[in-house]
Amino acid sequence: MGSLELTQGVVNAILLSGTLALVAIGFSIVWGILNIINIAHGAFIMLGAYVTYWLFTLFGIDPFLSIPLSMITLFIVGYVIQRYLINLVIRAPLLVTFLLTFALEIVIINLATFFWKGDLRSVTPAYSGAGFTIGAVQIPYVRLGAFAISLLLTGLLHVFLTYTKTGNAIRATGMDIDAARLQGVKIAQSYALTFALGSALAGAAGSLISISFPIDPTMGGAYTLRAFLICVLGGLGSIPGVMLGALLYAFIEVFSGIYAPGLKDAIALFVLVFVLIVRPTGIAGKAFYH
Repeated sequence: MGSLELTQGVVNAILLSGTLALVAIGFSIVWGILNIINIAHGAFIMLGAYVTYWLFTLFGIDPFLSIPLSMITLFIVGYVIQRYLINLVIRAPLLVTFLLTFALEIVIINLATFFWKGDLRSVTPAYSGAGFTIGAVQIPYVRLGAFAISLLLTGLLHVFLTYTKTGNAIRATGMDIDAARLQGVKIAQSYALTFALGSALAGAAGSLISISFPIDPTMGGAYTLRAFLICVLGGLGSIPGVMLGALLYAFIEVFSGIYAPGLKDAIALFVLVFVLIVRPTGIAGKAFYH
């Protein structure tokens, strides 16, 4: 590999890591606070992508401007699903919520396939192929914009969880539910808000993905797997850990795609096993929520 190809790969991996961090952070907070492995997370990402697609196709709304609408839509969907469905079995064994979110994913994907068919679709604004170069390294505007928005949303989540009363209540619920209840925290409300936040972030991730990659109703499963791997690599419940995990996974994905595209997932799983052997709590450890 030449120095130019290596540099381009590094830049591509860094830009990709922003979107992957946003993919994983919503998954992480739901897992860390509610102790739910949300298999439907990828379906929410898919819905966010289609919100952006239809707003662009039907009304000509710029895909970046559609991100707040995508987040609001998925926030409402997530809140309703958690408050009136998942909350009914929140104290059941982990396998029950696992199967419930798995069933939700199947229902959402089947409904999307029925109404929107299984065709690959793309969001192609006028600037989709544009970019600039630094030396000979190409930087697409779309990828750079997605990276910046991902960092902004991740930073806003950190500020919300750290410096607001509601955010502190959510963190307290994840740390010690009994102590949080004694302090007057409404646990059901905190759970619903956490799940809704995770869904909204998934919607934002879907919007950003739709600008860079083709979408279809079955796209979400691959991103659920990515979110799981990134959370385990970086350390559950740690926003910095998720960002580090996303960066590591992005480098694995980009460079394995160059050298061994057929072994991309196998290489990622091998690195995961190695990290778990060396540091079972992940790169950053389980430090943010617990």
